[in-house]
Amino acid sequence: MRVGAATSSGGVFGLLGTLCFFIAFGTDYWLVASDDCGPYTWPTKRTLSEDANGTETQLVESVSSPPPSLALLHEGFFWRCGFQVEPTAHATLATIFTNQPESKVCIHGYLFPLPVALGPVPHPSYDATAVFRGFWTVLVVLGLVAALTGGFLLVCGVPFASHRLLTLGGAFLLAAACLFLLTLLLFVLWMELMDVERYVLQERGEACPRARVSALYGLSFMAAAAGVPLELVSGMVFMLAGRALRGSK
Repeated sequence: MRVGAATSSGGVFGLLGTLCFFIAFGTDYWLVASDDCGPYTWPTKRTLSEDANGTETQLVESVSSPPPSLALLHEGFFWRCGFQVEPTAHATLATIFTNQPESKVCIHGYLFPLPVALGPVPHPSYDATAVFRGFWTVLVVLGLVAALTGGFLLVCGVPFASHRLLTLGGAFLLAAACLFLLTLLLFVLWMELMDVERYVLQERGEACPRARVSALYGLSFMAAAAGVPLELVSGMVFMLAGRALRGSK
């Protein structure tokens, strides 16, 4: 009876923790930033042209948004988006709950949290931080895979009271929590130690050397932080339940 109650509570915690991880992975609000540098102008298409000497050069067609006063940025694993709002708007609320304008500009951000090269590849100003980008991406994907694998093992193990599946599933949930904890720590190190202002401004920074930038931890970051203790508790409960079942046989 006690083992059944423990697995039920562990299942609830594990489900909530995995849901938090999916929300953090699928939403683009890890970083929320604002600046007064003006509209976003990001390259979206590259074409080749030939000059008088027959040399091919790469031209970049830009997409820019109209010019109001405050530029807002939000981004996650999939997208990096920016648009303009009134100066009095709250950054977090404006990126989520307001009617965002048609001038909103988005680019792919699969290699977030560090800069995706928008110009020549490799971009010389991004090389020093590429290791953060790679590790962050790998940790997020591995954390989700571990959470899903653990959940699948527990779904198979609970009905048959298999102590091996319960223990193994709990171990995968613990691994998922540890991987997302490392992801959070890596993101915090990037936010606190790296030049986030330069990252937010990117190519626009040359035109605004004195721009004021505000960078905040977004709701996706908070969702991942909430999922870590839930997943840890769930993994420990299922591992203890597995040991209890093994001792009773």
